[in-house]
Amino acid sequence: MFKPRRLRLVALLWLLPTALAGAQIFRVATFNIENYLDAPSGRRPAKSPEARAKVRESILAIKPDVIALEEVGSTNALLELQSALKAAGLDLPYWDQVAGYDTNIHVSVLARFPIIARRPHTNESFLLEGRRFQVSRGFAEMEIQVNPQFKFTLIAAHLKSRRPDPAADEEEWRYEEASALRRVIDARLAGDPGQKLVVLGDFNDVKDSKPLRTIVGRGRTRLFDTRPAERNGDDPAHAGKGHESRNITWTHYYAVEDVYSRIDYILLSPGMERQWLGAETYVLSLPNWGLASDHRPLVAGFTAGDQ
Repeated sequence: MFKPRRLRLVALLWLLPTALAGAQIFRVATFNIENYLDAPSGRRPAKSPEARAKVRESILAIKPDVIALEEVGSTNALLELQSALKAAGLDLPYWDQVAGYDTNIHVSVLARFPIIARRPHTNESFLLEGRRFQVSRGFAEMEIQVNPQFKFTLIAAHLKSRRPDPAADEEEWRYEEASALRRVIDARLAGDPGQKLVVLGDFNDVKDSKPLRTIVGRGRTRLFDTRPAERNGDDPAHAGKGHESRNITWTHYYAVEDVYSRIDYILLSPGMERQWLGAETYVLSLPNWGLASDHRPLVAGFTAGDQ
């Protein structure tokens, strides 16, 4: 008999102690670390020592095994962060960085587990208002081997910002980048709809927007939104019929409009949803969080085994 996802989540939480006995748990996170540059680039300033320290504090608080990072500057900036995290007790020895059209900031990944295959997407393009554009930051795609029996595919993205751009309408630009991302997802799932896939990053738009609906998709390959929320004592299953819980899920502060919104996501293929642990999924709430970035990190937990 079909059960709504909310009821399945409640059942999972009830059975969690038994189900996880002896199982390996791992955590996948995403965090836009706002201009993590070791030197000024264009109009972007170098990250201050105080802000870098707060980024480290935030990442150490969630203890990810894999983390996608947006707005990383040079490879040296990424390796500096990796080294500083290791010195503080979090060793993420495997890394990747996508060299997209935007040479100032990049999508990067740090991981505790080996990256056994990488398929960066740096030449995705689209037509908009009679001109051809490239996806600015590209997409990171890689296979990560958690243990000898379990691996998954990670796709990380940072879509066009909400700032107006004289080159084209920013909403349509973001929609075209989202469509390019969905083509990457469809290509990965075409050969195996049951493949374990995590799609995450800063998508720069809200849940019911055209770009998000495009990324999530429909039918058998529709992605599941983990919807991380603050660990503030709220009951994640406490909502009226047909409604999501009114818990705190915002991930970004947009100073121009003085708005807090959820624009960062961790989405799962149906195959990966079976490994998901709702109780290990949240948005980090940390004092003085804004010193690190205008975004907050979000993390999802998984089991590395059959479900």
